[in-house]
Amino acid sequence: MQRFVIMGVAGCGKTSVGQGLAARGLVRFVDGDDLHPAENIAKMSSGIPLSDEDRAPWLARVGQALAAADGAMAIGCSALKRKYRDQIRAEAGAVGFVHLHAPQAVIATRMDAREGHFMPPALLDSQFRDLEMLAQDEAGIVVDIDQDLAGVIAEAAGFIERNAG
Repeated sequence: MQRFVIMGVAGCGKTSVGQGLAARGLVRFVDGDDLHPAENIAKMSSGIPLSDEDRAPWLARVGQALAAADGAMAIGCSALKRKYRDQIRAEAGAVGFVHLHAPQAVIATRMDAREGHFMPPALLDSQFRDLEMLAQDEAGIVVDIDQDLAGVIAEAAGFIERNAG
């Protein structure tokens, strides 16, 4: 498996973990936020949650970017629902998911401290409502992010090292 998605709700650390994995030379990392259509960014910036219809072209772009990758790649993408992950797999084939997870209160604290991101903390409730944990038949790992970043990256790296090839 050469394709990975670093998933989870807004504020869980997808970009930080992805950059950490790239710094270790395990993957090329792409921030999925960069693949959003402009309309999606505008909606989220205005505090409007995305609908499934809004997400469809973005998820297609995520899957297509993974499918086109030459070598190991990870993309940061919320991938909150099983059907979103299914859409990514339909485009990209076999994908491993690294789910960065913590209680909502932990994520809310992180989001309150974050600067310069388009996603307002007010949308966190809708993200947790939509979140469907990985099913047993999905290749992936759930990493508890209520620890230091180095530990989170180490757990994610272990999963990628065990599954890359």
